[in-house]
Amino acid sequence: MTPEKLVCLAAIAGVHGVRGQVTVKTFTEEPGSVAAYGPLQDEEGNSYRLRLKGRKKGMLIAEIEGVKDRNAAEVLKGKRLYVKRDALPQPEDSEEFYFADLIGLEARDNADRLLGHVSAVYNFGAGDLLEVRDETGGERLLPFTRDVVPEIDLDQGRVLVDPPPETEAGSGQEDEEKNAPKT
Repeated sequence: MTPEKLVCLAAIAGVHGVRGQVTVKTFTEEPGSVAAYGPLQDEEGNSYRLRLKGRKKGMLIAEIEGVKDRNAAEVLKGKRLYVKRDALPQPEDSEEFYFADLIGLEARDNADRLLGHVSAVYNFGAGDLLEVRDETGGERLLPFTRDVVPEIDLDQGRVLVDPPPETEAGSGQEDEEKNAPKT
Protein backbone atom coordinates (compact mmCIF):
# COMPACT_ATOMS: atom_id res chain seq x y z
CA MET A 1 0.00 0.00 0.00
CA THR A 2 1.52 3.34 -1.01
CA PRO A 3 1.17 6.31 1.33
CA GLU A 4 -0.95 9.18 0.11
CA LYS A 5 1.04 11.89 -1.59
CA LEU A 6 1.25 15.08 0.39
CA VAL A 7 1.92 18.53 -1.04
CA CYS A 8 3.58 21.18 1.10
CA LEU A 9 1.48 24.34 0.97
CA ALA A 10 3.07 26.40 3.74
CA ALA A 11 5.49 26.63 6.64
CA ILE A 12 5.06 28.36 9.97
CA ALA A 13 7.75 31.01 9.93
CA GLY A 14 7.30 32.63 13.31
CA VAL A 15 5.06 33.99 16.01
CA HIS A 16 2.98 37.17 15.80
CA GLY A 17 1.94 38.78 19.07
CA VAL A 18 1.05 37.16 22.37
CA ARG A 19 -2.29 35.52 21.53
CA GLY A 20 -0.92 32.57 19.58
CA GLN A 21 -0.99 33.98 16.08
CA VAL A 22 1.70 32.84 13.65
CA THR A 23 3.29 34.11 10.46
CA VAL A 24 2.95 31.67 7.57
CA LYS A 25 5.06 31.45 4.43
CA THR A 26 2.93 29.99 1.67
CA PHE A 27 3.96 28.07 -1.43
CA THR A 28 0.64 28.45 -3.21
CA GLU A 29 0.12 30.56 -6.32
CA GLU A 30 -2.37 32.74 -4.43
CA PRO A 31 -1.16 32.98 -0.80
CA GLY A 32 -4.65 33.36 0.68
CA SER A 33 -5.78 30.05 -0.81
CA VAL A 34 -3.70 28.11 1.72
CA ALA A 35 -6.67 27.96 4.10
CA ALA A 36 -9.16 26.96 1.38
CA TYR A 37 -8.17 23.27 1.34
CA GLY A 38 -9.41 22.52 4.84
CA PRO A 39 -7.21 21.33 7.66
CA LEU A 40 -3.50 21.03 6.89
CA GLN A 41 -1.20 18.49 8.49
CA ASP A 42 2.44 18.24 9.47
CA GLU A 43 4.86 15.34 8.86
CA GLU A 44 3.62 13.58 12.00
CA GLY A 45 -0.02 13.75 10.87
CA ASN A 46 -1.13 16.44 13.33
CA SER A 47 -3.96 18.54 11.94
CA TYR A 48 -4.03 22.37 11.79
CA ARG A 49 -6.96 24.56 10.81
CA LEU A 50 -5.85 28.09 9.83
CA ARG A 51 -7.89 31.27 10.03
CA LEU A 52 -6.20 34.08 8.12
CA LYS A 53 -6.02 37.41 9.91
CA GLY A 54 -3.81 39.59 7.70
CA ARG A 55 -0.47 40.00 5.95
CA LYS A 56 2.97 41.09 7.10
CA LYS A 57 6.11 41.43 4.98
CA GLY A 58 5.04 38.98 2.29
CA MET A 59 3.66 36.45 4.76
CA LEU A 60 0.25 35.72 6.14
CA ILE A 61 -0.76 36.16 9.75
CA ALA A 62 -2.98 33.32 10.93
CA GLU A 63 -4.67 31.89 13.97
CA ILE A 64 -4.46 28.15 14.41
CA GLU A 65 -7.41 26.47 16.00
CA GLY A 66 -6.51 25.44 19.56
CA VAL A 67 -3.41 27.65 19.81
CA LYS A 68 -4.18 30.37 22.35
CA ASP A 69 -0.85 31.84 23.47
CA ARG A 70 2.64 32.72 22.32
CA ASN A 71 4.26 29.70 24.00
CA ALA A 72 2.01 27.25 22.15
CA ALA A 73 2.71 29.10 18.87
CA GLU A 74 6.49 29.05 19.45
CA VAL A 75 6.45 25.25 19.46
CA LEU A 76 5.02 25.25 15.93
CA LYS A 77 7.73 27.45 14.44
CA GLY A 78 9.33 25.71 11.44
CA LYS A 79 6.49 23.22 10.92
CA ARG A 80 5.77 22.51 7.27
CA LEU A 81 2.07 22.20 6.50
CA TYR A 82 0.74 19.73 3.92
CA VAL A 83 -2.48 18.77 2.21
CA LYS A 84 -3.31 15.47 0.56
CA ARG A 85 -2.62 15.65 -3.18
CA ASP A 86 -6.16 14.57 -4.06
CA ALA A 87 -7.54 17.64 -2.24
CA LEU A 88 -5.93 19.90 -4.85
CA PRO A 89 -7.60 20.68 -8.17
CA GLN A 90 -6.33 18.93 -11.27
CA PRO A 91 -4.10 21.13 -13.44
CA GLU A 92 -6.06 22.71 -16.28
CA ASP A 93 -3.32 22.41 -18.91
CA SER A 94 -1.71 19.12 -19.97
CA GLU A 95 1.69 20.83 -19.58
CA GLU A 96 0.99 21.61 -15.90
CA PHE A 97 1.55 19.30 -12.94
CA TYR A 98 2.39 19.39 -9.27
CA PHE A 99 5.95 18.51 -8.27
CA ALA A 100 4.46 15.86 -5.98
CA ASP A 101 3.16 14.09 -9.10
CA LEU A 102 6.75 13.53 -10.26
CA ILE A 103 7.91 11.67 -7.16
CA GLY A 104 8.26 7.97 -7.92
CA LEU A 105 8.24 8.33 -11.72
CA GLU A 106 10.80 6.33 -13.69
CA ALA A 107 13.62 8.41 -15.15
CA ARG A 108 14.64 6.97 -18.53
CA ASP A 109 17.23 8.17 -21.02
CA ASN A 110 16.87 8.50 -24.81
CA ALA A 111 17.82 4.82 -25.24
CA ASP A 112 14.97 3.88 -22.84
CA ARG A 113 17.42 2.75 -20.14
CA LEU A 114 16.15 3.10 -16.59
CA LEU A 115 18.32 5.64 -14.75
CA GLY A 116 16.31 5.44 -11.54
CA HIS A 117 13.24 7.06 -10.06
CA VAL A 118 12.49 10.68 -9.22
CA SER A 119 12.89 10.89 -5.45
CA ALA A 120 12.57 14.65 -4.87
CA VAL A 121 12.30 18.07 -6.50
CA TYR A 122 14.40 20.87 -4.99
CA ASN A 123 15.00 24.55 -5.51
CA PHE A 124 17.98 26.03 -3.69
CA GLY A 125 17.56 29.40 -5.38
CA ALA A 126 19.16 28.82 -8.78
CA GLY A 127 16.34 26.83 -10.38
CA ASP A 128 14.49 23.57 -9.93
CA LEU A 129 16.40 20.29 -9.65
CA LEU A 130 15.20 16.70 -9.95
CA GLU A 131 16.80 14.17 -7.68
CA VAL A 132 17.01 10.76 -9.36
CA ARG A 133 17.87 7.73 -7.23
CA ASP A 134 19.08 4.53 -8.88
CA GLU A 135 18.63 0.93 -7.67
CA THR A 136 21.89 1.03 -5.70
CA GLY A 137 20.80 4.11 -3.77
CA GLY A 138 23.04 6.43 -5.78
CA GLU A 139 21.60 9.89 -6.33
CA ARG A 140 22.12 12.57 -8.90
CA LEU A 141 20.65 16.04 -9.21
CA LEU A 142 19.52 17.10 -12.66
CA PRO A 143 18.54 20.60 -13.76
CA PHE A 144 14.78 20.55 -14.22
CA THR A 145 14.80 22.27 -17.61
CA ARG A 146 13.15 21.34 -20.89
CA ASP A 147 16.61 20.51 -22.35
CA VAL A 148 17.39 17.97 -19.62
CA VAL A 149 13.82 16.75 -19.04
CA PRO A 150 12.18 17.11 -22.45
CA GLU A 151 9.19 14.88 -21.72
CA ILE A 152 6.99 14.11 -18.72
CA ASP A 153 4.42 11.35 -19.14
CA LEU A 154 2.37 11.07 -15.97
CA ASP A 155 0.08 8.45 -17.53
CA GLN A 156 3.04 6.16 -18.32
CA GLY A 157 4.74 7.00 -15.02
CA ARG A 158 8.00 8.23 -16.52
CA VAL A 159 10.13 11.21 -17.39
CA LEU A 160 12.52 11.27 -20.33
CA VAL A 161 15.92 12.54 -19.21
CA ASP A 162 18.88 13.73 -21.28
CA PRO A 163 21.44 14.25 -18.51
CA PRO A 164 24.28 16.72 -19.04
CA PRO A 165 27.69 14.95 -19.11
CA GLU A 166 28.70 16.29 -15.70
CA THR A 167 25.73 14.49 -14.09
CA GLU A 168 26.32 11.10 -15.73
CA ALA A 169 26.67 8.18 -13.35
CA GLY A 170 30.30 7.69 -12.42
CA SER A 171 31.23 11.33 -12.85
CA GLY A 172 31.86 13.37 -9.79
CA GLN A 173 34.06 13.27 -6.73
CA GLU A 174 35.45 9.76 -7.21
CA ASP A 175 36.46 10.54 -10.84
CA GLU A 176 38.14 13.76 -9.75
CA GLU A 177 40.09 11.91 -7.09
CA LYS A 178 41.09 9.18 -9.58
CA ASN A 179 42.42 11.76 -12.06
CA ALA A 180 44.11 13.98 -9.49
CA PRO A 181 47.90 14.21 -9.73
CA LYS A 182 49.75 11.92 -7.32
CA THR A 183 51.99 13.69 -4.80
